This record gives sequence, structure tokens and C-alpha cells, in this order.
Amino acid sequence: MPADKSDILHGTLDFIVLKTLHAMGPLHGYAIARRIEQVSADQLAINQGTLYPALLKLQQHGWISTKWGASSTGRRVKVYSITRRGEQQLTTEEADWQRAAGIVAKFYKLSKEPK
Repeated sequence: MPADKSDILHGTLDFIVLKTLHAMGPLHGYAIARRIEQVSADQLAINQGTLYPALLKLQQHGWISTKWGASSTGRRVKVYSITRRGEQQLTTEEADWQRAAGIVAKFYKLSKEPK
């Protein structure tokens, strides 16, 4: 991965994938990775070795479902969709991330106190 592309924080990929599927509807794995790169303005690079284990985990939790479909080139691909349980999990994770972002934002506001 190029040095200018960031690693994502542990635990954020689940949220990003769920949010992507929620916003875009059903997508195959390659399209999910490309959409994440697009939304991040190419600041994140998602490789197969990271994405597919995450998709499997999300499926095992019941947060996404899969079915076979065709890509734009007609190739057979596995298409991923967010489930009702996934929507509920996304709501929970959005609240958690908003709370965490609020906490971190408080530290940005800190200034060095005089001695």
C-alpha cells in the first residue's frame, strides 16, 4: 500500500462497510472497496486480504447477506446486502462513533495551561 494511503483504525471497517451498503444498496466486494476509496478521496486503500475476512465476519453476525449476481462485465460475483440486523448494528455503531468523535474533539480544544 502506498505511504500516502492510511490504515484504518481497528474496528472501523465494519462500520464503513455497513454504511456503504446502507447508502449504496447491494454491491460486490470489488465495488465496496472502490466505493470506500472514492468516498475517502483515495485516502484509504482496502485490499482483498482485509475486506473479504471482514465481509465474512459481518455475514456470520447476520449483519449482511449474500447472493450470487453478475458484475457489469457479466462475471458471476457474490453480492452483499445489509440486513435488518445490520441496520440495527449500524445505528448502534453510528452512535458509538459520534460519542467517540465528540470525546476526541474535546482534546483538540485543549491548550497548554500556563505554569
